[in-house]
Amino acid sequence: MMYIYSSYLTSMLQYGVFFSVVFAIAGCSISYSSKSISDSTSSIVSSPSSMSGKNKQYENEVADYTMAYVRSSQPNASYATFLKGLSEVAAKEGVTNWEQDSLTYIGIGKGLKKANVEGVAYETYQKNFAEGDATRMEEIQMGYESEK
Repeated sequence: MMYIYSSYLTSMLQYGVFFSVVFAIAGCSISYSSKSISDSTSSIVSSPSSMSGKNKQYENEVADYTMAYVRSSQPNASYATFLKGLSEVAAKEGVTNWEQDSLTYIGIGKGLKKANVEGVAYETYQKNFAEGDATRMEEIQMGYESEK
């Protein structure tokens, strides 16, 4: 009887060790994959040189359009006019889902910096152009800070 109980404990211990090793390896693999994806994403966002020429061109076109719009607009300028112009820039560059494209908002931020918009005026444009969306506001800020 003692032998059966001992072999049962040995088997359970072996299974426990086996599954612990399997889960540890799987956990490391998932953790490593997540870290790898996170590293790749942050390097793409933080490294403008990794963008394709087409992406850079689009971002620069948005920045130039934003700068021109802000410099030439009246205090009661129409936001709809700005959006229509952005839509035209995107269409010209072959960008179909520009409202969801982070390059649009990064370009807007660069354009605001090029237009020397600061303080409350910057915050107002940022909030309006991002339609109050926190992610878009962050992307505008990234573009603003990246422009020299």
